[in-house]
Amino acid sequence: MARAPADPVQAAIAALQASFGDDTIALRNGLVTYLKDIHERGLVHAEERLLAERDGLACAHRLSATMDRIIAIAFGVVTQVLHPQPQAANTSRPASIPLSTLAIVAVGGYGRGTLAPGSDVDILFMMSAPAKPKGAARSRGAQTSTAQAAWGERVVEAVLYVLWDLKLKVGHATRTVDESIQEATNDLTIRTAILEARYLVGDKGLFDELVTRFDKEIVSGTAPAFVEAKLAERDARLHRAGTSRYVVEPNVKDGKGGLRDLNTLFWIAKYAYRVRDAKELVTAGLFTQDEFALFQRCESFLWRVRCHMHFVTGRAEERLSFDLQPPIALRNGYIAHGGLSAVERFMKRYFLTAKDVGDLTAIVCAALEARHAKPRPVLDRFVSRLRSRRNYRTLESRDFILDNNRITIANNEVFKRDPINLIRLYWLADRHSYAIHPDASRLATRSLTLIDRSVRNDPEANRLFLDVLTSHNAPEVVLRRMNESGVLGRFIPEFGRIVALMQFNMYHHYTVDEHLLRSVGVLADIDAGRVDAEHPLSGEVIGTIQNRKALYVAVFLHDVAKGRQSDHSTGGARVTRKLGPRFGLTPAETETAAWLVDNHLLMSMVAQSRDINDPSTIRSFAGTVQTMERLKLLLILTVCDIKAVGPGVWNGWKGELLRSLYYETQIALTGGHISASRNERVSAAQAELREALPDWSGAEFAAYAARHYAPYWLKVDLARKIQHAKLIRRAEETGETTVTAVETDGFRGVTELVAAAPDHPRLLAILTGACAAAGGNIVDAQIFTTTDGLALDTLVISRAFDRDDDELRRGERIAQAIKRALTGEVRIADLVASRRPKKDRSRTFHVPTEVIVDNSLSDRHTVLEISGLDRPGLLYDLTTVLSQLNLNIASAHIATYGEKVVDVFYVTDLTGAKVDNTNRQAAIRRAIERIFLDEDANAADSKAG
Repeated sequence: MARAPADPVQAAIAALQASFGDDTIALRNGLVTYLKDIHERGLVHAEERLLAERDGLACAHRLSATMDRIIAIAFGVVTQVLHPQPQAANTSRPASIPLSTLAIVAVGGYGRGTLAPGSDVDILFMMSAPAKPKGAARSRGAQTSTAQAAWGERVVEAVLYVLWDLKLKVGHATRTVDESIQEATNDLTIRTAILEARYLVGDKGLFDELVTRFDKEIVSGTAPAFVEAKLAERDARLHRAGTSRYVVEPNVKDGKGGLRDLNTLFWIAKYAYRVRDAKELVTAGLFTQDEFALFQRCESFLWRVRCHMHFVTGRAEERLSFDLQPPIALRNGYIAHGGLSAVERFMKRYFLTAKDVGDLTAIVCAALEARHAKPRPVLDRFVSRLRSRRNYRTLESRDFILDNNRITIANNEVFKRDPINLIRLYWLADRHSYAIHPDASRLATRSLTLIDRSVRNDPEANRLFLDVLTSHNAPEVVLRRMNESGVLGRFIPEFGRIVALMQFNMYHHYTVDEHLLRSVGVLADIDAGRVDAEHPLSGEVIGTIQNRKALYVAVFLHDVAKGRQSDHSTGGARVTRKLGPRFGLTPAETETAAWLVDNHLLMSMVAQSRDINDPSTIRSFAGTVQTMERLKLLLILTVCDIKAVGPGVWNGWKGELLRSLYYETQIALTGGHISASRNERVSAAQAELREALPDWSGAEFAAYAARHYAPYWLKVDLARKIQHAKLIRRAEETGETTVTAVETDGFRGVTELVAAAPDHPRLLAILTGACAAAGGNIVDAQIFTTTDGLALDTLVISRAFDRDDDELRRGERIAQAIKRALTGEVRIADLVASRRPKKDRSRTFHVPTEVIVDNSLSDRHTVLEISGLDRPGLLYDLTTVLSQLNLNIASAHIATYGEKVVDVFYVTDLTGAKVDNTNRQAAIRRAIERIFLDEDANAADSKAG
């Protein structure tokens, strides 16, 4: 019995020819089917091994090896069967020696021998340059060259069509060695691709020539320029992807701390150190053995995550989005533990890996500087004109020196001799506004075990740290350097617990430690007066506070107890009481800081979810705050907290709410005349509006003023009172039953829609439904009813467009939808239903539904606080149900925190009384909870379908 050929290419050729004989069309189609089977089986096997072994790099190598086999077989069948090379006429050349040579080379990521399931396959077709015969052979040579070129083009085209029929994404180019060298000279991308070129199939002599000439003609002597260009390219990429490595939906490939950063390190090291394999980086002195092991662990983990993402989505998905995180965590074997969900534990590992990649980047940059392969910063180049290239100066401590305007260690024993130097290094950096040399950071990371209990409790170490935290310079920057080196988490273990900890929700954009550092940065900006235009009140009061140290400590620690099973505010207060004395705070300062941490969510909650013009709200809030000093501190802490959540979370609307709450509470704390001065304030507001409407007669204004209840005069500012008066006057003059007005507010980042119409229970539902149908996100609502039954409702909507004219057109569309609904031309329910998305991304999250019915928060109203999973049209559903329950809505306060919504309604029954009956309260709860339950059921049915 004949044995099958051992060579997989020859085995494939033999099998195909046995099946299809000389029918080249059938054989070519059979080749595609044959290779598709190899590819699919390769994917299945790679995924099975990935799940079993959890080795991402091995998975990438397996997929690359499968692709190697596919390309080799495709090339063999094309060149030996479908398009065998023609021999030149009248030549004595043996048939076994081809007239033209061709090779396929893997480049880019595929050149490294790694592929993700959805990766592009980057290949270079290398062709030999045509010979240039002389004399009488010139004519025959030209014919031969033409034949060679035509044959090469047929082969390239045939191979590509086979790969395309396999649904592969192929990046390809066809060049000679000369062309490749020329292109690499001028194009950094091509140079990088060739740097990792790997021979696949064909004439290996062509590949060897490319490697030799590339090394000699391109690489030699150009390392500094290449390094500078690749680092600039990295900076530009990170600017596009987001400069923080701690964003909660990271890009595994292109984000900071991702695979591309590791690739860049290897490209730079390979180019500068002239190594072929990553293992040679230890021999070259770039990494220690431990650091290289860290490099391998980071690479394997990131490849594991990336491969899982591609397998789960069935495409080249590189963004580790919220909806991907749970299944990827499950595939990686993570389970809930210690107060953290499986997703949070997995993402903590991800961010710690990203941090390790950052450490490796610093190591490589320091080594390249030492070799002069990396240009010094621009400032150094300027200073170098004035003094010698290495200018050493001493600082307050002889253990540290200045090297090229960066603080570094005087010798390798400075931390062992005095472990407090691990804190002093950063104190000096902040004090003198100098950068820290990577060598010093590297040694600090290696010396973390020196920070023990005695160092943590040392008064000098804590004094230095508190100086950094409360610095007038750039505490956020220095604290981040401490965090990245590991010193911060080691010195303050309570902070170390939340390093790289993410919160699995759509509200927070950063990990907990990054959020806290950014909060300190916002506080420093307010303290320095850099953001007075954006935060005028905070900028005004910060200069009057007595507890500056306590404020900085509270901002630094306000979320330090997250990730625990207990309430993080209460837990954070306990941590603050423990750390305050250690940091050197007095007992009074410690208690103030602990109170701030314990209540750091209070002011935001009251401002966004309570009627701050209700005297009960102010009395309750003032009773908790008690002093003006605490009110000032809590205001500033609240601003820092919200501002540091992420881009776009803070806006002028939230600022206005906080300012209003501050001023109302200030009255209560300084004089306590809120109730007593109520009638006087109403009279003053009416007089102010009367002065602003000089064309109104006395009788006309008196009749108008009598139409509004006292809360209207106290809640609405003068500009809106003027707008409302003119709007109602216009309605009376034109006879319109419904009038609307739309205005944009650039400072607050919102659009206001005012509607005046005869009051009825479903009016607010119609207004909110019209907004939902137009895609409007309502952030607040003011609701007033006049003494003669006219409703005057204002909806505050987040802006959708930057240009005012675009935003006003959207507002007018909403206004027209309201008028059409009130006249019965359209059904709002139908409009809302048509806009509900088939797939709601928030379904990735679980938010418990809670309905609180409270009669203690207001003297006149029952307060309904509803929290649960947000979705488009939810506010319409809620207001519709409340109208069906025969409840009058006096005011509505809408707050969203990512996927969680907290909607608060101040309501009465139809007689204007509170809802006191317990059975009635239970019925309200059931009806509201049913809204969320019905939506969950609909989502489950849709998913099952």
